[in-house]
Amino acid sequence: MAAGGDHGGPDSYRSPLASRYASPEMCFVFSDRYKFRTWRLLWLWLAEAEQTLGLPITDEQIQEMESNLDNIDFKMAAEEEKQLRHDVMAHVHTFGHCCPKAAGIIHLGATSCYVGDNTDLIILRNALDLLLPKACSADHSWETLLSLDSRSL
Repeated sequence: MAAGGDHGGPDSYRSPLASRYASPEMCFVFSDRYKFRTWRLLWLWLAEAEQTLGLPITDEQIQEMESNLDNIDFKMAAEEEKQLRHDVMAHVHTFGHCCPKAAGIIHLGATSCYVGDNTDLIILRNALDLLLPKACSADHSWETLLSLDSRSL
């Protein structure tokens, strides 16, 4: 992947600022692939929790979801979204297509905010995990940066 991403495909965040200033790792954290894989991971965790609580979810369904976390058909998802006009449901259907035994339990009992909001939090946390070590190793320590008064800049 080129520095700052490749401006195409699902593996990199696309933005003029990202292409100039962001690392390939940071672009990946904000990419479609990372976002939608995180949705799938959240659906897997939801199914595992629901199974633990006694819902009729089989180990086979869980395994099917787990083995298809990275099997994302972006073209199918785009076509589904055009038809449904709903990004989350488009990806529920797309994930269900590659997990036919688990299709009925994907997103079971959840709202769109379950995947959207939690994914945003996970992405922001992981972006900070990339950013903070670099910021702390810069010439200025955090104490120096925090003690600066805007008038001294």
